[in-house]
Amino acid sequence: MTSRWTRAQVAAAEQGVDALIITPGADLRYLTGYEAKPLERLTALVLPSSGDPLLVVPELEVAAAVAANVDIELAAWGETDDPFALVASRLADASRIALDDHMWAERVLALQAALPAATVSLAGDIVRPLRVRKDADEIDALREAAQAIDRVHARMGDWLRPGRTERAVGADIARAIVDEGHVRVDFVIVGSGPNGASPHHEVSDRVIEPGDPVVVDIGGTMPSGYCSDSTRTYVAGGEAPEAFVAAYDVLLAAQTAQREYARPGVTAESVDEVGRQILREAGYADLFIHRTGHGIGLETHEDPYIVDGNAQELEPGMAFSVEPGFYLPGQYGARIEDIVVTTPSGLEVLNATPRDLVTLG
Repeated sequence: MTSRWTRAQVAAAEQGVDALIITPGADLRYLTGYEAKPLERLTALVLPSSGDPLLVVPELEVAAAVAANVDIELAAWGETDDPFALVASRLADASRIALDDHMWAERVLALQAALPAATVSLAGDIVRPLRVRKDADEIDALREAAQAIDRVHARMGDWLRPGRTERAVGADIARAIVDEGHVRVDFVIVGSGPNGASPHHEVSDRVIEPGDPVVVDIGGTMPSGYCSDSTRTYVAGGEAPEAFVAAYDVLLAAQTAQREYARPGVTAESVDEVGRQILREAGYADLFIHRTGHGIGLETHEDPYIVDGNAQELEPGMAFSVEPGFYLPGQYGARIEDIVVTTPSGLEVLNATPRDLVTLG
C-alpha cells in the first residue's frame, strides 16, 4: 500500500494541498489496506504531502490496526483524549488540507475548529484519479468477484419459480452470495412483474406468477474488499408477454453494442449514447430512466460514471458496469448488467452468464 499513499502525496503536492485527512471508508482501505470500523471514535489517516503519514486510532482499535498490517506509524488516543487536537498537532503548519469526500459533518466541523487557519477542500479530487485506474491486482480481485456472483446467477433455477415470494427467493440468493465466497451481501433485488419497473426495488411479499419477467440484480463484497454487481432478467415459467420479449430483444442489442463499442479513448457519455440511441429508435427512450453504468471497485458505485454529460475519456484499467434497462410502470421492467474493464486494446467483460432471456421454473 506504500506506493498508493506515496502517489497520493505527490498528487496532493501538485495541487498545493499540505495534507489529506482520511476517515474510515473505501479511500482509507485503498491507501492503507485497513478496513477500519466507522465508529463514533475518530480513526483518521493523516497524510502530509511531504513526510511520514500517521494513523490516528482509538486505543481500543490499535490491535485491529496492527492485525491489518498497516505499515504506518500509529498514534493511539485514550477515551478522554481529544483526537482532533492530536491531528492538529501533526499539521500545525498546514495552510490547506483536504478531507475525504464522505467524512461525517461533525468531524469536518471539528477539524475546521482544530485547524482554523487552514483552507479545507475535498480529497476526492486527489484520490479519485488514483482509484479510477485499477492495477493488475485490483482487476484480479474484480474478476474473482464477478466469477463468484456469476455462480449465484447460475443457480437461479434452484429458487426462482412461480408460487414463491420475492422475499423467499431473495433470502436464498443472499445465502448463496455468501456461500459462493463473498463476506458481505450488499444488495439483493428481485423485481417480479410490475415490481421490475422499479429499478431499485428490493424484495416484497409479492408471489411470483407464471410468465412474470423478473429482474435479479445482486452483489456483495469479497474478502479482498472488491465488489460484485450483476443483473440478469428471467422469466418465471410460462410465456412472457410478447411486447416484453420484443423490448428485451432491443435491450440486448443495445447492451451488446455498448460492450462492443467501449474502449480506451472513447468518452463515458458516448458509451451511454450508443445504447440509448438503439432504444430511442425502437421507441423505448422514455423507458430507459437511468445512466448506463457506474464504476466499481472497493465501492459498488464509484467513478467513472457512464452517463450523458461525463466527457471523461476511458483509460486502461477503468472498471465499470454496462447496464441499460427499460421500465414500464405497472407492468414490467428489464435490465442487463455486466462489469467490464478497459484494457490497452479494448474491453474485458468480467461476467459470463447468459444475457439472453432465460425461462426458469
